Amino acid sequence: MTKIYNKALNKSLEVQRIIKHLKGSQPGPTLIFIGGIHGNEPSGVFALKKVFDELEDKEIPIRGNIYAISGNLWALENNKRYDKQDLNRLWTQESIDKIVSGKLKIANKDIGEQVELHTVIWDILQNESGPFYFMDLHTTSSKTVPFLTVNDSLLNRKFTQQYPVPMILGIEEYLAGPLLSYINELGYVAFGFEAGQHDDPASIQNNIAFIYLTLVFAGSLEKTQIDYRQYYQILFDNALEYKHIYEIYWRHEIKNGDSFKMKPGFINFQKIKKGQALAQSNGKIITSDRDGKIFMPLYQNLGDDGFFAIKRTPKLFLNLSAVLRKIRFDHILPLLPGIRWSSNQKNTLTVNLKIARFFTKQFFHLLGYRSREIDRTHLRVRNREIASKTRDYKYSSWI
Repeated sequence: MTKIYNKALNKSLEVQRIIKHLKGSQPGPTLIFIGGIHGNEPSGVFALKKVFDELEDKEIPIRGNIYAISGNLWALENNKRYDKQDLNRLWTQESIDKIVSGKLKIANKDIGEQVELHTVIWDILQNESGPFYFMDLHTTSSKTVPFLTVNDSLLNRKFTQQYPVPMILGIEEYLAGPLLSYINELGYVAFGFEAGQHDDPASIQNNIAFIYLTLVFAGSLEKTQIDYRQYYQILFDNALEYKHIYEIYWRHEIKNGDSFKMKPGFINFQKIKKGQALAQSNGKIITSDRDGKIFMPLYQNLGDDGFFAIKRTPKLFLNLSAVLRKIRFDHILPLLPGIRWSSNQKNTLTVNLKIARFFTKQFFHLLGYRSREIDRTHLRVRNREIASKTRDYKYSSWI
């Protein structure tokens, strides 16, 4: 057992990798909640323990299976974000291949945690029936309203639009190796919930509300079995006027050896103006190049994401992207000069920017692609729509 402490509650509890598993008497979905993948974010673990204990103590019947899982146990016990490497940046295809083949070197505690967590996840996928839902619970270093981080597939987008909170699309384009990107590559619904600031007691209440709503939205519970209106209202009231869909357009990366200090006082979703000073890095002031909103400004020592900037995504863009993806409009692109398939699965394109210079990142976003720069003249863009196991969810009420 691992003992973890929550500053917001001034309480400790003991957990293990699987905090609790509840199995219903009726068939249904399998939900996997993960809390504490960052050790300085224990609120999700405390919320999971409370909800699962309540369900068990009150003998509330569920459908299917629900799992509450601890992320980085060592980091949670030591109240550190991670040991040597961020556990939420280790889930690359190369790393997964080495885990499966048994060739991954356990160089530090974080990699050991990854191997154990992968084993648990894979056991669930092999031994339980779907549809599967993965939810990763987080908190932030700055004050924030609760929000969702969503890899942009139609399946993810459709399910997460049930929540009365802001949704952030496109974070996977800026991060290498997050756990949810690995799960999305497998084709399942998977997204993150950011409940609030690390040490804010409201973060635990937001997580509790989110967990109960998720159980209803996925079909594990009926609305009448819980105080649904109360939990919905908690998130609705906290989201205030920010209940929109946004897209990331800028990430400031903190590289090894960089000195970085965020300007004080920024909170999530705060408006920023073109030319406004945001942070100081290596002795230089970083200013905004356009009007937008600040997103996840860093006010802690560990982490390589100094801040993000976001803009609201128009509803027309979302509707058009859904249509174009359903008709697989992207399959005509390799007929054009400068664009070619770079995978046999036809889910990855290589774009020569010298030839196909009129095709912007925004255009590929429309079709469900997210990009990685190979060099100054080439982009590699990847689409997750092909991987989505949409048929697994076809009998779900939300689809």
